[in-house]
Amino acid sequence: MSNPNRPSGLGAAARVTALAGSVMDLHVRIALQEVDREKRRLISGGVFLAMGGFLMLLALFALEVALVIWMQATFGWNWVSSLSLVALADVFFAGVSLRIGGNLAKGPYLPETLEGLSRTTKAVMGRP
Repeated sequence: MSNPNRPSGLGAAARVTALAGSVMDLHVRIALQEVDREKRRLISGGVFLAMGGFLMLLALFALEVALVIWMQATFGWNWVSSLSLVALADVFFAGVSLRIGGNLAKGPYLPETLEGLSRTTKAVMGRP
């Protein structure tokens, strides 16, 4: 039963359009499932990285305490001299790390990324 007022080619075009829309809906559903899986993976990874970083910080603190005690026992230095040398080494390595990290973080960012970072920073700082 074809409509005499409508050319026959439009029916085929409508079916192709409906098929393309259906394929796109399926693609979007699959993409959303993948995003959900990736989101869980990234959150889990962030939690484990934070935990590892905290434990590494505790280990570094213990190592520095041992270094200060060793410096006192070996060289006969007082607490102030030992702690000052360790603090100076910490500042030096922190500066080198910040310099390297700053160079690695530089780069072209998409405008959407910059806008998102700006909104997040404003929200964290409490600015409107």
